[in-house]
Amino acid sequence: MGAASGRRPGSPVRGGTLYVVATPIGNLEDITYRAVRVLGEVQVVAAEDTRAAERLLAAYEIGARGRVVSCFEGNEAGRADELVRRLQGGDAVALISEAGMPGVSDPGQRVIAAAVAAGVRVEVVPGVSAALMALVGSGLPTERFVFLGFPPRAEGARQTLFGGLRGETGTMIFYEAPGRVGETLAALAAALGPERRAVVARELTKLHEELVRAPLGELAARYAEVAPRGEVTLVVEGAPVGAAGEVVDVEAEVRRRLAAGESPKSLAAALALLSGRPRRQIYQLALALRGEPGRAGAGAGAGAGAGAGAGAGAGAGAGAGAGDEDDA
Repeated sequence: MGAASGRRPGSPVRGGTLYVVATPIGNLEDITYRAVRVLGEVQVVAAEDTRAAERLLAAYEIGARGRVVSCFEGNEAGRADELVRRLQGGDAVALISEAGMPGVSDPGQRVIAAAVAAGVRVEVVPGVSAALMALVGSGLPTERFVFLGFPPRAEGARQTLFGGLRGETGTMIFYEAPGRVGETLAALAAALGPERRAVVARELTKLHEELVRAPLGELAARYAEVAPRGEVTLVVEGAPVGAAGEVVDVEAEVRRRLAAGESPKSLAAALALLSGRPRRQIYQLALALRGEPGRAGAGAGAGAGAGAGAGAGAGAGAGAGAGDEDDA
């Protein structure tokens, strides 16, 4: 990166500008001088959690009265229009989430998109990021990485996503709720292999910060019964560069497993992880191949192109979550 240049430090906020402001994720010292100044000068602070925002502002001796409005997942669509009108009227607006960078696995993206569409100036005030902290501290390769946010909660959608990542060479970063960490690690180990290196990073920047480094299989066993405490970021090693994803002939594998007596539900779950294809699609194919005429129509479509490998499954995994039911 080149030498710093541009606006001088301490320049006042510009009217009609949306400031996307990163805030600390635990340690109040992790805020920039610029963020404090911007939060103190704007006319409006749009916050995911207004009470948390007021506490944050009070910690830096910034007045909050009459300036803080809510902007969370439930009202962001409507609030975006209101904030754009304020911006077009000349107000400076700061957008903050409860912690970290707005719009990254947090509300804010709709407001930013609405501002951009309206031709409003947008400035990002940088700060701490749990994803980047965990990546850098993991010791895993950093030259290529992919941030995947929170994995789908539905088992079928999660299996499809993880199966589609078998050939991903970049280091993968996920956020996860503490109570689902064990289940997610087990699913990652099944999809990517138990020996794949990974890190469980929790309570970053806080008193009990911890990074646990071990193969996926060991981490899954460690957190199978006892969930980690606090906010969790998972970092997983990518596949070796040049290693092609294993090609799975799904239809042939379904036929083989059916002949061996495996149930459609069981084989669908296993093959979703191996191929990256939606579990329900494989389940319907198994029903069709097993000769259940009432379900054959859906299965026939699933059979088309059944030899596709894990690389093709990656694209399916990204969008399969909403429609992938758990009855398979």
